[in-house]
Amino acid sequence: MKHVFVAVFGLVIAPLALSAAAKTIQLPQDNAMAKLKPGSGLSVVETNCSLCHSTDYIVRQAGGDAKHWEPEVKKMVTVYGAIVSDDDVKTIVNYLATEYGEAPAQEQAAKGKR
Repeated sequence: MKHVFVAVFGLVIAPLALSAAAKTIQLPQDNAMAKLKPGSGLSVVETNCSLCHSTDYIVRQAGGDAKHWEPEVKKMVTVYGAIVSDDDVKTIVNYLATEYGEAPAQEQAAKGKR
C-alpha cells in the first residue's frame, strides 16, 4: 500500500508542483496619479511603505504636518507589524510632512468650488 501511495504521489503531485514553480505573477503598475512626489527621503518611503501597500494609500490622505503623519506611520509599525527602524520612521514622517503637508488655503478653496 505504501508503494502505491508513493507512486500516485510521484505521478500526480510532483508534476503539479513543478508546473506551479514555473509560474510567475506580474503585478500591475501603481496608478499614475499615485506617483510619489520627489523629495528628501523618497527612497526610504518607497523601500519601507511600498512593501505593504500601494502608494495610493499615501497620496490620497488628507495631508498634514508631522503631528498628523507620525501616528499614521507608527500605526503601520505597532498595529500592522511593518519592520521600520526608528531612523526610517523619522525620515518617512519628515518626507510626508514636507511633501504631503496641508494644502495652502488657495488650493483647499479651489477644491471646494469644484
